Amino acid sequence: MPRTPTRIGALVAAVALLFTSWSVTTDRRAEALEPFTGYLMAHFTGEHATGEQIYLAHSRDGLRWTDLNNGAPVLLSTVGTRGVRDPALVRSPAGDRYWIIATDLRIASGTSWSDAANRGSRSLVVWESTDLVTWSAPRLLDVASGIPGAGNAWAPEAIYDPASGEYVVYWATNAALNGVTKHRIYYVRTRDFRSVSSPVLYIDRGAGQGIIDTQIVESPGSVGGYRYYRASADGHITVEGSNSILGSWTTIGNLSHMGISNGTGGGNVVEGPMWMQFNGRAEWALWLDQYATGRGYMPIASTNLGSTRNFRAVSDYNLGATRKRHGSILNLTAAEEGRVLAKWGATSPVNRIQSYNFQDRYVRHADFDVRIDPNVSPAQDAQFRVMPGLAGSGTVSFQSVNYPGYYLRHNNFDFVLAADDGSSAFKADATFRQVAGLASASWSSFQAYSHPDRYLRHYAYQLRLDQITDATGRADATFRLTS
Repeated sequence: MPRTPTRIGALVAAVALLFTSWSVTTDRRAEALEPFTGYLMAHFTGEHATGEQIYLAHSRDGLRWTDLNNGAPVLLSTVGTRGVRDPALVRSPAGDRYWIIATDLRIASGTSWSDAANRGSRSLVVWESTDLVTWSAPRLLDVASGIPGAGNAWAPEAIYDPASGEYVVYWATNAALNGVTKHRIYYVRTRDFRSVSSPVLYIDRGAGQGIIDTQIVESPGSVGGYRYYRASADGHITVEGSNSILGSWTTIGNLSHMGISNGTGGGNVVEGPMWMQFNGRAEWALWLDQYATGRGYMPIASTNLGSTRNFRAVSDYNLGATRKRHGSILNLTAAEEGRVLAKWGATSPVNRIQSYNFQDRYVRHADFDVRIDPNVSPAQDAQFRVMPGLAGSGTVSFQSVNYPGYYLRHNNFDFVLAADDGSSAFKADATFRQVAGLASASWSSFQAYSHPDRYLRHYAYQLRLDQITDATGRADATFRLTS
């Protein structure tokens, strides 16, 4: 008997500690994830040299977007196919870790869609970060090799499942099942995006209907009757609801009444459904890529996802200068937004590079060759952003204004405009030290980072990298940055 009060006291203390621990954890999570003040979109831009890489855009209101990093890619894939599409941004529940997962695919390399679908990569590309701005090197995560006859792994997404404490990663794979070859959605479970469970079939529409793009959004207050909603491009844009990520899903409807489909229903044919909840209110936007017409993403909005009839068209939006292709949107806390904008938000001024001894001529690119010309048209061919050097501090690199992600670089001492391929050789060849002009100290000359005995100069109006040995060379190697 005398030990009973002690046991009760210990039990009370343990319960108090448990609730205190829960309260602290909850408060820390709230502090990490609230309030949301902005939005971050990860996307790719198309099948050009740098289009299948990671681009970011920022918005304050979720409708008007500004391209970050001057419209150039922020991350380059150097693994697998060396290209990525369909990036998804993933945040841990505590807000202390982030991942980007993306399709390992580069159509711009000459790969056909048939080869990509039937003999493509069965891995995803993964980046990891603890602050949303400093990212690991990309790595490959094999998710589809366990699927018999898998031809690819496309359009990945991931969502944290509180029921298991794991992330559910889901994507589309083209494979034969029951005698029918088509794209179906599969999933694996992971805690760290390094090791995964065996793949399991997640969505199969039956008959011959394939499905590639699907994305889930959580409705914390279960507005509309469900905790989770998913939108899938399966001939229509089908919306479903569930209270469990890996449980049963109920079909809510599609968007045919709005004249929107994924092809089966005709009308405005779209793909890549991308959810976004507006900060501070129970309202959602569903962004749809109007790929059939090339008009890019459009949003429709709803305050109750329990019926597709609640969606309405939104016309007051702006997606910025670059074309946005299938991606994802992450709501940002004030701290996250501050870090992202400090890293990529500043816009570098636009400059022209004026010749010292032919002052009516400016450095310009034409068909990716580089020379000096007067009266450049279009004007953007002679406009560059002077960026921090790709290869080292205290240096500069010249990024094209109308080809973001392309830089002036020398190749066998000849100058070209080329896409950053992420290699150390490219970075070195596109990096220069800005020094006092060889012909006039009030102007500038640009010493090659990779060949310090050579300078950027023009010769017969063509740009090249030369050793400078006489007065003519000094004049040819002298320039001025001007607006």
